[in-house]
Amino acid sequence: MELRVLKYFLAVAREGSITGAANSLHLTQPTLTRQLQELEKELKQKLLLRGKYKVTLTPEGMILRKRAEEIVDMVEKTEAELLSISETVSGDIYIGGGESDCMKYIAEIIKEIQADYPDIKFHIFSGNAEDVTEKLDKGLLDFGVLIQPVDLSKYDNITLPDKDVWGVVMRKDCPLAQKAYVELEDLRGLPLINSRQAMRKISGKNDFIDWFQGEFENLNTVATINLVYNAAIMVKEGIGYAITLDKLVDTSSESILCFRPLKPKLESGLDIVWKKYQVFSPAAKLFLEKLQDTFIK
Repeated sequence: MELRVLKYFLAVAREGSITGAANSLHLTQPTLTRQLQELEKELKQKLLLRGKYKVTLTPEGMILRKRAEEIVDMVEKTEAELLSISETVSGDIYIGGGESDCMKYIAEIIKEIQADYPDIKFHIFSGNAEDVTEKLDKGLLDFGVLIQPVDLSKYDNITLPDKDVWGVVMRKDCPLAQKAYVELEDLRGLPLINSRQAMRKISGKNDFIDWFQGEFENLNTVATINLVYNAAIMVKEGIGYAITLDKLVDTSSESILCFRPLKPKLESGLDIVWKKYQVFSPAAKLFLEKLQDTFIK
């Protein structure tokens, strides 16, 4: 497979038509069609279903699309890293992380680096631990910011100084909003929206699951989420109560939502991680040095 042809295939997948992809690539339609046919012949798989007005992907085509995106991203990242090796530190740093107020520490380091090295560019990917570690393992991210609980056995890490507080986001007009905190007995029977990451069984201790004293599986989980933005919309619509971290949802005086912490108090720390034995670009190495200077005393 040639990288050029993979880019052609991705263009067709993106545009949904041979004509649209050919126009965007500045190719003739017969040339693009021939390249795609040769790709299917090489892989011995039918990748595209050609309809009257639209081209769709076969299951094999969807697999190739995912892998092709990863290959193209990796090649572009590698090219950028090699081009950045010069006397002036420049290049791209890729960081993935979940939603957390503690990301402010990463933002402070980014601001400091950009003040001294304006040619360094940062690319932020938002996702849960599963999303971030998948990209870390494939080399598509340099660093990940992971909310505990999480398995750190494959990574080197630095623990960030603050912790996030768990609680419940709810409408201000619900009876539970009259309380200053939420206890386990308050959650029984309520429709709950839970974090898939926090629910996941991992090796070692899971303080989130332990807080429920063995009753988590008996609670009424009506929906699960990986990021909290959509959960806030569901709470506003009265679908349920979101168990999440503080400071991620607008609970200001203008909002119809409020946050109440769990009692007993439940907190989660955060770690910034990178693959063991990682070979860093000059820009990523500089970022790591700033992390170590800031957080390792």
